[in-house]
Amino acid sequence: MRHPLSDPRFIQLTTWLNNTFSMALSPVLISGDASVRRYFRVVVNDISYIVVDSPPEQLVLQQFIDIANIYAENDINVPEVIEKDTQNGFMLLNDLGDTSLFSILDSDNVEYYYKTALNLLNNITKVKATAKRELPLYDSAFIRQELEIFTDWLLKYHLSMTLNTARLNMLEAVFRHLIENANEQPQVGMHRDYHCRNIMLKNNTLNLIDFQDAVIGPITYDVVSLLRDCYLRWPDELVSQLMCEHYEQARLNGDISTDISLEQYRRWFDLMGLQRHIKAVGIFARLHHRDQKSAYLADIPLTLGYIRDVALSYPELKEFGSWVELELIPQFMNKAENVI
Repeated sequence: MRHPLSDPRFIQLTTWLNNTFSMALSPVLISGDASVRRYFRVVVNDISYIVVDSPPEQLVLQQFIDIANIYAENDINVPEVIEKDTQNGFMLLNDLGDTSLFSILDSDNVEYYYKTALNLLNNITKVKATAKRELPLYDSAFIRQELEIFTDWLLKYHLSMTLNTARLNMLEAVFRHLIENANEQPQVGMHRDYHCRNIMLKNNTLNLIDFQDAVIGPITYDVVSLLRDCYLRWPDELVSQLMCEHYEQARLNGDISTDISLEQYRRWFDLMGLQRHIKAVGIFARLHHRDQKSAYLADIPLTLGYIRDVALSYPELKEFGSWVELELIPQFMNKAENVI
């Protein structure tokens, strides 16, 4: 990987910063994410800022700005956009610090913080448009495209699996179930990446980041993203309790009608999580092979465990769950051992 100091975009970004503040500055790289974005920190007159480098040919910075504005109008805490250069893909934000929920959650505080995070969804679900446009629809074509990342990148590319007709038919049946499950749910404003690494804690207040891909989609998507996080796993009893509490919360908030049973909601929740986890393991494999971000491979076993457990609990998905348990997980673990 090229060192930032010799990177033409870093030089361009530094020049923009220097012009913005009329002084020579040295931003420090703090992280990238599961995309081509990079984040730097710079301190000016004892005030810390976050600088975002988002290549404009690959990512549209204006989406982040538009959604940040509408989220803030709806009492959702997000970074403040202080300066921007959308043509070149640079942005200056206030600094929310380094404390994500992921870094501080434990068995003693998880219920408190998750309940607080679930309450934020009451406002997020209401955001279906920015000042300029309606949010994109998380529709059947969108979902299928995401599911096929699993087939293309984890099965075919990472594991070099050749799928026979029976396996392809099994996957197609699973994908149809998951698409139907998403489409039959109430469609609300959706963050689309609502998990503990994208919720920052500052002054005991939860702040959201990485919301630029917000869409209109199924009511349970953000809920299951939080409660069945790809990066950590909590006891099933706690997840079930919090899911039930969100069910009641969503009824009171008008996001689901009062005639929807808890059993129906639980099925929506389970299958929505299954869809998201299938997509996620494909993305983790793609990040490794295409983007040289191999750390995400370590998150695949936990995510495959979610897929196995949920699929095995539904008769129409049991064949898929057994295949994941008996073939897919062993093949992935065997490959991981060989790499080591």
